Amino acid sequence: MENVRHMSPRDTADQDGLIRASPHDAEAENYVGGVIMHDRTAYLECAQIIDRDDIYQPGVRLIWDVVGGMVAENKQLHPVTVRAEIEKLKRIREVDGGNLLVKLGAQTISGSMAAAFAERIAEVAVVRRHDEHANRIKTAIAAGATGEELDKLDAEHRAYEERRAAFGSGPSHLTSAFVDWDPFFATNFGQVELLPGKLLAPGQQITIVGDGKAGKSLLVQEWLWRMATGQSFLGDRPQPPVSVLYVDAENGHQDIQERFLSYGGGPGRMGLLTYASFPPIRPLDTAGGGADLMQMVKEVEAQVVCLDTVSRFISGPENDADTWLSLYRHTLLPLKRAGIASVRLDHMGKDGERGARGSSAKTQDVDHVWELRAQGGGTLLLKRTHTRTGIGPDAFVIVRQAQKDGNSYRPGCTRHVLMDYDHMEQAAEGTVEWLVQRIDDLGLPNDAGNPRTIAALAHAQIKIGKDKIAAAVRMRKNRDNLGSPDTFPETFPDGVPREGSPGTPRESEKPQVNHSPGTSREPSPGPGSPPSPPLGEGKGKGTPAADPSQTPLCTVCETPLTGYRLDRGYDTHLGCEPESGSHPPEAPHDAA
Repeated sequence: MENVRHMSPRDTADQDGLIRASPHDAEAENYVGGVIMHDRTAYLECAQIIDRDDIYQPGVRLIWDVVGGMVAENKQLHPVTVRAEIEKLKRIREVDGGNLLVKLGAQTISGSMAAAFAERIAEVAVVRRHDEHANRIKTAIAAGATGEELDKLDAEHRAYEERRAAFGSGPSHLTSAFVDWDPFFATNFGQVELLPGKLLAPGQQITIVGDGKAGKSLLVQEWLWRMATGQSFLGDRPQPPVSVLYVDAENGHQDIQERFLSYGGGPGRMGLLTYASFPPIRPLDTAGGGADLMQMVKEVEAQVVCLDTVSRFISGPENDADTWLSLYRHTLLPLKRAGIASVRLDHMGKDGERGARGSSAKTQDVDHVWELRAQGGGTLLLKRTHTRTGIGPDAFVIVRQAQKDGNSYRPGCTRHVLMDYDHMEQAAEGTVEWLVQRIDDLGLPNDAGNPRTIAALAHAQIKIGKDKIAAAVRMRKNRDNLGSPDTFPETFPDGVPREGSPGTPRESEKPQVNHSPGTSREPSPGPGSPPSPPLGEGKGKGTPAADPSQTPLCTVCETPLTGYRLDRGYDTHLGCEPESGSHPPEAPHDAA
């Protein structure tokens, strides 16, 4: 089969059915490919005139890409060193096993002539793009396209050529950074339409940091899948689908399949989500890696890119600030310049109070840093610790819901939803949510620690495991981190916090200390520490009893009515409700 000519994707057939190649100047491309392997200055001069898409021959285009990465990293240029870089990429067969490098490297020209040949390549590339556009039009007509569809193709072609003129090679790619003041000040940057989920805006860059078991990938995968399919997320309204590129070097194919099926995905239900699993791209803190990612982004026209996990895509030391500065320069800056949003997943450091592990330079270039912490019982706290713009909510309390069928998760039954305290009354008995409600019924303040909560539950004869008590204590303490109506309106349906509502300190309570989520606010009791007295006795050093003149009383048992029952207008404790089955046979005031 060696005498068979394989068609290039760019080859076309004329009216006689003969195969012809798209317009290109192979001789000019060969001379440029040869000289840039020897001369750094020649490459830089050619890069002002052409880019990789102007080169038609795949082998020469690969040489161009590799030399560009070597120039950015200040490596020595020579056909031998270029071959070594191509061998590292395992792509030597694309340059005829290295023979093309020898041929072009020997038949080279002087560096001063390189720009003239680059101009010839650019001229023919314009003709080739028009030729390819004409072929697309003919193909669409043959397929029965309407006039409107043909107009759209034509408009896309003109828009592409205009972008090349504004942001392409040559001096225009430098002058395009100049701000045009009149349209600049006519733009209202304050009215930002947040992307679904309200975690970032178009073009922004964020980091989501969490412990290895917090479930960062679970949360972000569902979020971006819903974004790509036009569904709502975390109570946000549905929006048109957004093109997403998820680049993953962390999760295996079996996990990916099981997760997306559990979210409700599957064949024909993935929308505009493109998933790159363990892609063979170069490190993103190098020029070559940045070029690889941008090519993937261009291929799928992504508007959002996710890196899971970012530490898997770098070559430099994680604790070295230069690594993250290089990542920004080679990868994140081109994304930001193109208006493409990015999400980076990262691991928490050994000291959780200090955020992500590694250099502090990680947080210098992003618009927001979100920390994800598991609170127990399927509850998560997603809290913004750094922000450049302040746009959007500062925290989300999230419940991860799932249903298992044996060892597998049921399709469409896994989702992340905002915590809704109004629905906690339906919590199943024995769950952490149910326990939180029981503690609320007892009237304990939100900052009550484990010892005090255990004592109160024992006094109320509520028996439950200490691990669930600890989870409930964390959940109640983290109500203090929900923010204000201005920063987190979802927490306050009527726009203002209600007096005595969960998460709102009462006047009788001590000022809250700002602790990180998931950390204890009270020291663990020593072996000889006496237990806290039962709530409401008002004796000794326990919590003072409520003033009867200030606190409404239950209409059945005539004891103080506190907690969410009071906030929602009830006049009895839950245990005193006749419908609950625990209504006392004879109320105290009737006996009197």
